[in-house]
Amino acid sequence: MQRRDLLAGLGRGAAALALSALFTRDAGSGDERAAALSSQDDPFTLGVASGMPRQDSVVLWTRLAPRPHEPLGGLPEAPIRVQWELAEDERFSIGLRRGDVLARPEHAHSVHAEVTGLPSGREFFYRFLAGDAASPIGRTRTAPSADAPVDRLRIALASCQHYEQGAFRLQREIAERDLDFVLFVGDYLYESSNARYRVRAHEGPAPTTLDGYRQRHATYKLDPSLRAAHAAHPWVLTWDDHEVENDYANDASRRPGVDARAFLQQRAAAYKAYFEHMPVSPAMRPDGAAMRLHEHFSWGQLADLWTLDNRQYRSVQACNPPGQAGGRMLLDCERLGDAEASMFGAAQERWIEAELAGSRRQWRLLAQGTQIAPGGIETTLGRSLYSDGWDGYPKARARLMEAIAAQPQGDVVCLGGDMHRHVAARLRADPLDPHSPVVASEFVCSSLTSRGVSEAANALIQGSNPDLLHVRGDERGYMLLELTPERLACEMRATAFPVQAEARVHTQARYVVERGRAGPERDG
Repeated sequence: MQRRDLLAGLGRGAAALALSALFTRDAGSGDERAAALSSQDDPFTLGVASGMPRQDSVVLWTRLAPRPHEPLGGLPEAPIRVQWELAEDERFSIGLRRGDVLARPEHAHSVHAEVTGLPSGREFFYRFLAGDAASPIGRTRTAPSADAPVDRLRIALASCQHYEQGAFRLQREIAERDLDFVLFVGDYLYESSNARYRVRAHEGPAPTTLDGYRQRHATYKLDPSLRAAHAAHPWVLTWDDHEVENDYANDASRRPGVDARAFLQQRAAAYKAYFEHMPVSPAMRPDGAAMRLHEHFSWGQLADLWTLDNRQYRSVQACNPPGQAGGRMLLDCERLGDAEASMFGAAQERWIEAELAGSRRQWRLLAQGTQIAPGGIETTLGRSLYSDGWDGYPKARARLMEAIAAQPQGDVVCLGGDMHRHVAARLRADPLDPHSPVVASEFVCSSLTSRGVSEAANALIQGSNPDLLHVRGDERGYMLLELTPERLACEMRATAFPVQAEARVHTQARYVVERGRAGPERDG
C-alpha cells in the first residue's frame, strides 16, 4: 500500500490490537461485564497511534471516545471490550496476530498494547474493533536487531504544535514522508491561549483538572492531519512545559500563590491525561505526579537515541521568588553559579552519563526539550540570558558537556525544540569559550505552528553566539534527519506563519555532520 493510499483509507478498515494487563485482567476471564457500545457511535474519533519501536516490540494505542469533549468521551463508567489485529500487510492476511482486552474507564478507555515477540526491522499494519465499529488502519515498524548493520535511519524531528496558532499542514507532510519514526520533543499541546494569534479556538479555558486535560488532548487528536501523522509512523516522545503549564519547574508553578501541593495535583492530572493519549508503554503509567519518561532506543548498529526529561526533575529557575517557577531575562544573578542546579535532576544526569559511556554505536542522539547551545545576548550592561533555558543552568550544561567530551567514541548529536526557530549549532566542551574544542553537534527544530520571536531578535542572538551557525524563527517547520554510517543530514522544512491548511512547504536550509568531525556544516 502506498502512503497516500493509507492516509486516504484512515476512515475505513477493521479490527484491533494488542493491549496490556495494565488495563484489565485477562479480557476473556469473564469475571466482570463489559459495557456494550451503541452501533450508531464511532468510538475511534481520536484515531490510532503507535510508538516506542524496539527490535521485537512496539506499543499500539487508541482511545474509545465517541463524543470526545464529554466526560469519559461520552461512554459509560464501565469497561469495554476491544479486539486487536496486527499483520504484515494491509489486508491482514500475512502473519496475522489477534487478541482482545478491556479498555477501562479509569484510564479514559484508552488502550496501550506493548506487542512483543515481533520480528525485527519489519513493517506492520494494525487496527482495532469495538462492538460493530472498526478503527482506522495504522502503520508501524519494529527497529532492526541490536547487532544489525543499518544503511539508513530517517527521522522527523518536531515540536510545539499550538492548535490555536495555525493549521496542522506540516503534520500532514510528515504523514506523507518516508520515515522510520517521528521524534517529538515537547509541547505536544498548549494549555494557554493568546487571542492576538488565534486562527482557531481551543475547546475551553486553560486546563487544570484531569477532565480539562483530557478535553484538550481530544481537541488536538481530532485534527485529521495529526491523526494521519500518528497513523503513518511510530512516534518516540518526550515533553516540555506546555503539556502541564508554561515554564513550570518540578513542583513549582509560575502562578503566584500556588503552593507545591496544589501544583502537584495539577501535574498529576496532566501527566495522567498525557499517558492516556500517547503511544507509550503501559509500564510508563504515572504514579500520581511522577512519570518516568526518559528512555533508551537503538537502531541496529547505526544509532543510539535517548529521550530526556528536562521538566519533571529540574531546579526552579534562578533568582525567582521562593517556590515560584517561570523564565525571565537575567543580567546579573549570583544563583546562576549554583552547582546543584539541574535541568535533568541528579539521578537522570547520572543515568545519561553512564548510558553515553556504554554506547558503541555509530551515532548517539540526545533528544530533550530545548536548545543547549548558548543563546544569550551581549549588551552594554553585560550578557542578558533567559533563565528557563540551558543558559539559566550553566553548571548543569557544563556537566552534560563534560559527559559528552569524556567519551572517545564521538559523534554525539543533540536534538531539541521549544525555541520556535530552526537552529544548527556547534557544542563546545566549554560552551562560552570560543577556543574550547567542539565535542558535539546540535539541531533545534522550529515550531510546527507556534509563533516565534522576531528576526531582529534572532539576529542579535546569532551575533552574540558565533557557534549558532543557523538561526531563523520567522517560519514554522520541522526537520528531516537522515543518518547513514558516514553522515547525518538535516533538511529544515519550513513555511510561513501562521501556517495555512494548503501552505507551500519548502526547504529552508540543509546541514550535514560527517562521522568523526563534530559540528554541522552547510550543505549547498
